Amino acid sequence: MAVGEVFLGAFLQVFFDRLADRRLLSFLRESGIDIVIKQWKKKLSMIQAVLNDAEEKQLTNKAVKMWLDDLQDLAYYVEDILDEYATQLAERKLMTTDHPTNSFTDYFSSLMSNRHMKSQIEEITDRLEDLCDQRDCLGLKEIAGGTSTATPQRLPTTSLQLEPAVIGRDDDKAKLLEMMLRDKPSDANFHVIPIVGMGGIGKTTLAREVFNDQAAKDFDPKVWVCVSDNDHFDVQKIYKAILEEITSKSCDVETFNQLQVKLRSQVVGKKFLLVLDDLWNEDYGNWEILKSPFMAGASGSRIIVTTRNLNVVSTMTGSIESHNVQLLSEEDCWSVFAKHAFENRDIAKFTNLEYIRLKVASKCNGLPLAARTLGGLLRCEQRESKWNDILDSKIWEDILNSSQHGEIPKVLKLSYHRLPSHLKRCFAYCATFPKNYQFNKKDLVLFWMAEGLIQESKYNKELEDIGGEYFQDLLSRSLFQKSSNTSTYVIHNLISDLAKQAFGDTSFRLEDELRTNNQSEALKKIRHLSIRHLSTKFEALHEAVNFRTMLEVNCVASDIDFPNFLPKFKKLRVLSVMSDPDMFPMSVPVISLPDTIGDMKHLRYLNLSNIKITSLPESTNSLINLEVLQLRRCMLIEKLPPMGNLINLHHLNIQGVNLIEMPLGMENWKNLRTLSNFVVGKDIRSGLDVLKNF
Repeated sequence: MAVGEVFLGAFLQVFFDRLADRRLLSFLRESGIDIVIKQWKKKLSMIQAVLNDAEEKQLTNKAVKMWLDDLQDLAYYVEDILDEYATQLAERKLMTTDHPTNSFTDYFSSLMSNRHMKSQIEEITDRLEDLCDQRDCLGLKEIAGGTSTATPQRLPTTSLQLEPAVIGRDDDKAKLLEMMLRDKPSDANFHVIPIVGMGGIGKTTLAREVFNDQAAKDFDPKVWVCVSDNDHFDVQKIYKAILEEITSKSCDVETFNQLQVKLRSQVVGKKFLLVLDDLWNEDYGNWEILKSPFMAGASGSRIIVTTRNLNVVSTMTGSIESHNVQLLSEEDCWSVFAKHAFENRDIAKFTNLEYIRLKVASKCNGLPLAARTLGGLLRCEQRESKWNDILDSKIWEDILNSSQHGEIPKVLKLSYHRLPSHLKRCFAYCATFPKNYQFNKKDLVLFWMAEGLIQESKYNKELEDIGGEYFQDLLSRSLFQKSSNTSTYVIHNLISDLAKQAFGDTSFRLEDELRTNNQSEALKKIRHLSIRHLSTKFEALHEAVNFRTMLEVNCVASDIDFPNFLPKFKKLRVLSVMSDPDMFPMSVPVISLPDTIGDMKHLRYLNLSNIKITSLPESTNSLINLEVLQLRRCMLIEKLPPMGNLINLHHLNIQGVNLIEMPLGMENWKNLRTLSNFVVGKDIRSGLDVLKNF
C-alpha cells in the first residue's frame, strides 16, 4: 500500500482545511505568522503535486520511501502545532471572559515572546525547505491522476465454472434461483438481482453458479460482463462488450447512438439474462443510460449484479433489498482449504491436523478466497513442519503486501482504492483496533472526531452526524460487518490487515512485534496504539512520545504503574483506560491519576470506565478540548472537580458514579449533547436550574 496516497494527500487537505478556518486565520494574523503560513501552503502545494509520482517510485526507490516517511511525520507535526494554536485561541477567549480588563496586546506580546513557539515555526519552515529540495534531487515530477500501481489490476471474470462443486453455498444458490425464476409484477420488463458482500466472499462464484444452472437455459441471450475495471463507468465500452458477447463478433460500431440501437435490436422481445460482475457505479444518470436498450426485452428478463456497495443497489433498484452473501462456516471454510491443499494427498498422514484446522480457521475467518489461496500456497509444500512454520508466521501480512500470491491483495485493495479520500483516512484508523474487536458506531465516530478526521460541512451539519454518514458509507461498502451482538460491529481479520497496511508504521498493537532494526525511530513514528492487556512490553514504549490514540488499556490487570506513564504522552487525543466490568475485586489497588493530566491539551476522548479511582485531578478542568468523558461505573467517585473550562464537552457518562452533586461550572457546557444522568445537590449551583443552559 502506498503511503503517499493513504496519508499525505489526505493530511495536506486537512492542513488546508484547518487554515481556512476564519477563527484560526484571525489568530494567526494577530500572531504575526500568517505570512509564514502562506509560505507553508505554497510549498506543501508543490509537494502535493508530486505525490502520485512518489507513490509509484517508493516501491523501488528507498530514498523516495524515506522522503515520504519524513513528509508523513511532518504532516502529523504540523497538525499538532495547528491544534496547539487553536487551543491557545480558545484559552484566550476564556481568559478574556474571566478577566475582561486584560489587554489583547499584552497577551499576544507574551505569546509571541515564547521561544518555543518561534522554534516550532522555524523548524517547520526548514523541514519544508528540505523536503522541497529533496523532491528536486529525487527527480519527482507532477503527473496527473493515479499510476499503474495505484489501483490493483485484476483479470476480468468469466462465466466459465472454476469448480465442479461450490462448497457451503447451496442455500444461497437456491434463493438466487428462486429470485431469478419467480414472476414479479413490475412496469419494467426486467428485474435486477443484486448480490452483495465483501471482496473475496464468493459473489462472483454464486453468480456463475446461477448463470450456468440448467434452470437458466430458457434465457436467450445470456451475457456475462465484468465491469470492475471501468473506473469511470464507460457505458460505451460496456455496450460493446455486451454486443460482442451476443454476436460473437468484434464490434465496429462507431457512434453511441448506433451502439444503443444495435444492442436494442439484439434484445428486443427476448428474455435475456445479463450478469454485470463487480459493479461500482453509484451514479443514477449512468444507470438510466445503460439500461435503456434493455427496456425492449421480454418480460421475465433478469440482470444479476455483484457489488460490494449497497449504494449501487439503491441506485439501480431504488431500495437496498439484495441477497447478502455471508462468511462461510468454519467447517465449510476448512473444506475449501482442504480441497486445494490436500488434493491427491493422504490427509491422514498429517499428525497435527487439528492444530492446522484451528490455524486455518483463524487465518481465513470464513472468507472462501482466503481459504482457497492459503490451500494453494501450502499444496506444494510436502513437509508438515514447514506447514506449521507458515501458519505460525506473519506470511499472511506478506501476502497482503504482495501481488505474487494470488488474488487476495487485488480483491481487498480494490475496496480500499475505491474509497474517497475522507473515507480512506477513517477506514485506515480502524487498524488501531485489536483483531476481532467489537465496536459501536457512536464510539468510532467520536474517535474520528477526536482525531480530526471528519470534514466540516458547508451546510452546518454537526460533525457527529457527518461521521454517522461516513460510518454508514463504510458499512454499505462491506468494510464493516454486524457482529453476533447486533448493537456492535466487527472488521474481518483480512480487512483489518488491509487497514493496518494502509496505516503503515503509525499504528501498532501491543501484541505485535516491531519488525525493524531501529526500534527507537520506529517508536517515534507510532501514533495509534491498542493494548488488550498491559505487559512488560509496554515499558519499552517510553520513547513513543507521539501517541495520539491509546485504546483498550486494561491497567487494572497489570503490575505496571500506568498512570505514571501518562505525562509522557502529551499529544494524546483518545485515551481509553478500562477494566473488565466483571473483574472489579476489592484487592485491586485504587488508582490515582496524576495532576499532569491537565497538560494533555490535545485530549478529546477520555474513557475511565470501571476504573477504581476516587476522584479526578483538579487539572482536569484544563482539558479545554475534551469532547467525551466516560466515567461509567467509577463507583468510588463522589465528587468531581470544577469543570467550567470544558467548553467543548459533548458527552458525559456518569452512570454508576456515586456523585453527591454535579461539578461546578457545568453551565458553560454549551455543546453538550449527552448527559447520562443529573444529580441534584444541596449547593444551589448544582440545582435543576443549570439544565436551562442546555
